[in-house]
Amino acid sequence: MMYYWAPLNKILSYDINLNSPNKGLLSDFMTDVPVDPGVTARTPAVEGLTETEEEELRAELAKVEEEIVTLRQVLAAKERHCGELKRRLGLSTLGGLKQNLSRSWHDVQVSNAYKKTQETLSQAGQKTSAALSTMGSAISRKLGDMRNSATFKSFEDRVGTIKSKVVGGRENGSASLPSPTGGGDQPLPGPAPF
Repeated sequence: MMYYWAPLNKILSYDINLNSPNKGLLSDFMTDVPVDPGVTARTPAVEGLTETEEEELRAELAKVEEEIVTLRQVLAAKERHCGELKRRLGLSTLGGLKQNLSRSWHDVQVSNAYKKTQETLSQAGQKTSAALSTMGSAISRKLGDMRNSATFKSFEDRVGTIKSKVVGGRENGSASLPSPTGGGDQPLPGPAPF
């Protein structure tokens, strides 16, 4: 298996400035595809390729794989340098995360989907409030109608009669019912023996 070792200075001559409009454009033949290490293993030649063409393609593949490895190393070094600069400036990961979350939440709030959802929920809340208010009024009206009905009046009269007998008996000094507080003439029975 033949590998091509590209000089590091050739790889570093690519524009890797993250603010550059040319970022990601390393060369015409490099595309963003996953690299499978098993691809470099010897496979039967694709029909239509000569052995020379196949060897050239394998050499180019090895070169591209090596450039990818080198670029990953350069990226890792740049990320370490970026982390060091942030640390020296006092910028923490938590602060950056909070800023990103804040920015994301703001982006969500100004999105059309969020505005439509908020409007829909507001309308649903208003309709629910109106429905509950109407239902409460209807229940109050029904209870008022029920209270004015003959059956309820009869029940109310019976309860009033029973109440007057119970309360009236106590006021007259009758000992027919013991007081729950024990304030009557007769003492409350003591605890039952075992």
